[in-house]
Amino acid sequence: MIITGVAIFLLILTVSGVVSARRVRGDCSNYLVAGRALPAALVAAVLIAQPVDSNATIGNADLSAAFGFWAGAALPIGLALCLLLMGLFFAKRMRTADVVTLPEYFRNRFGRATEVASSYLTIASFIILLAGNLVAIGFLLERFVGVSYAYGILLTIPLALLYTITGGMFASVYTGVTCVVVNIIGVVSLVTWVGTTHGFSAPEGMGAGDLAQLTSSESGAVINWATIIALGLGNLVAIDLMQRVFSARTPRGAQNACFAAAAGILMLCIPLSFVALAAVSIVGDAAADGPILYTLLAQYAPVWLAIIVISGLLAATLTTVSGILLATAAVLVRNVLRIDADAPVMTPRVLRATRWATLPMAVLAGVVALRVPQTGILLTLSFDLLLASLVVPFILGLYWSRGGAAAAGAAIVVGIGVRLTFFVLTPTIYGVDNTLFYVPNEWVTTAADGWSTLLAGAASLIAYVAVAAVTSRPVAPMAASEPETQPAPAVLTSAQS
Repeated sequence: MIITGVAIFLLILTVSGVVSARRVRGDCSNYLVAGRALPAALVAAVLIAQPVDSNATIGNADLSAAFGFWAGAALPIGLALCLLLMGLFFAKRMRTADVVTLPEYFRNRFGRATEVASSYLTIASFIILLAGNLVAIGFLLERFVGVSYAYGILLTIPLALLYTITGGMFASVYTGVTCVVVNIIGVVSLVTWVGTTHGFSAPEGMGAGDLAQLTSSESGAVINWATIIALGLGNLVAIDLMQRVFSARTPRGAQNACFAAAAGILMLCIPLSFVALAAVSIVGDAAADGPILYTLLAQYAPVWLAIIVISGLLAATLTTVSGILLATAAVLVRNVLRIDADAPVMTPRVLRATRWATLPMAVLAGVVALRVPQTGILLTLSFDLLLASLVVPFILGLYWSRGGAAAAGAAIVVGIGVRLTFFVLTPTIYGVDNTLFYVPNEWVTTAADGWSTLLAGAASLIAYVAVAAVTSRPVAPMAASEPETQPAPAVLTSAQS
């Protein structure tokens, strides 16, 4: 009964995404950034849908149930912090820039080499992010349909490709609005049901009032703060987030959408941490049988509630998957392959190439999902890598008059070098066994987990400042937003710096 209801909802969602292809009308700007015509309310909806996916919901619940309230709540707190910072300092500036993808900003500010480096780094990190969403859907189909985890992932990829290839950003908008509505109903209903039937409780030392989770390294404080910082800063250079900002009708609309989305994320996701803690006592020993929220919905919740909550998660996840596929494909085509790069407008050839480029992105993410069956960990790891490499050049490139290609290159190489070194030598990733790239050694222990995130970001900052101080002449940083009726000029080129 549960899967029947979810399947009907999923069919409606897919059809709406495919129908949205009519809005594209063969125009690449419509496909990539919805014609830069979305009002603030719609941009806010897709910004909320972006993080309110299976990574931030299922991952939030699993981390809360395993390590405590703040371990799970760190995910939505970090994502909301990112949108708050984006609205305060970056949304208006980036919306007024004459760019379609984030690496284009890096090219205009630092040159072609930085564009290529940022392209590969963002593609790699977002393949990891996409994998996290595939993991959650794979577990869902395994639990409710009875197919294997691997087969569930293989079923999901073609479905996501179908409406992404056809509808592009308009497909993300349609599913995003649906996602927000359904998730509001689902979260309110779930919290009400848990509160009225079982009550809210938390295992000793794991509740919201147990602040040792934020002050004691033995209780996971370092990892929790590293999660908040990685998401709060690393997500600033998220290519799908930027595409949503670029799709806003006006710079002020982009800013207001970020503020609204930050509040929406907290209101939708924080309650799930309380639900997860209560679920530990409700499901008992069954808590170890996959994602705890799935266990709660499948075995204890009313069927109607399970249908609503799971449908909302699916809508959010498919919106995120679509946005990631679209953003990574656009970066590959426009910034790495440079197809029709010299054309004065975006050509039909670019549109076709972008659609085809979603295929290898989906395949690579599927491989990662099969190799690392984690949810929240993959979300944090993807932005962890961006924090170590691109956040410093992005922020200082906008606001500091010094720093050129050499400074950006130093920040990227040093930051990512430090992070990858710790990554392969540390036996855990945010508290979970490192099953991806761990080299057994006697020098780095689990105590480095969390600290490595902060050290890599600090190393990137020091490298940028040091090189900028000795190699570059001051240049004007990117201007603030122009009047909203006129598009602002592009950011400074590397030749000017």
